[in-house]
Amino acid sequence: MAKEIERKFLVVGDRFIAMSQQHVEIRQGYISRRPEGTVRVRIFGDKAFLTVKGKNRGAVRSEWEYAVPVTDAMDMLAEVADGAILRKTRYYVPFADRTWEVDVFHGSHEGLITAEVELPSADAEVSLPPFVGEEVTGDSRYYNSNLG
Repeated sequence: MAKEIERKFLVVGDRFIAMSQQHVEIRQGYISRRPEGTVRVRIFGDKAFLTVKGKNRGAVRSEWEYAVPVTDAMDMLAEVADGAILRKTRYYVPFADRTWEVDVFHGSHEGLITAEVELPSADAEVSLPPFVGEEVTGDSRYYNSNLG
């Protein structure tokens, strides 16, 4: 079992675009959205994954991720996903020896832009890039599972 340790922030402005090295289109939905844990299906460019995440404990939670065929993921999104399918563009932005993942949401969440950074430990120091605004780590309003 892996542990996911990340902090999440709202993004201010669009400076991250010029700083990004690459981006990918993402579609994702949820098979389960229980408070104890979620099961997500994600099509990530030309790859797909089934991800099980445990309950958030601040910036830390358990995570298990498995590659699945894209056609299977498309079928899961169409047939068993609960709620809306999220669409977003993820930009990868290097800053201060870390790579930030900036998600620009589309569709009903147009205008929402979040930035996440994965950390080696919950108490790791983080230098904030100039596009980062309010921290929303642990704020359930910004969990992807609650946006669908």
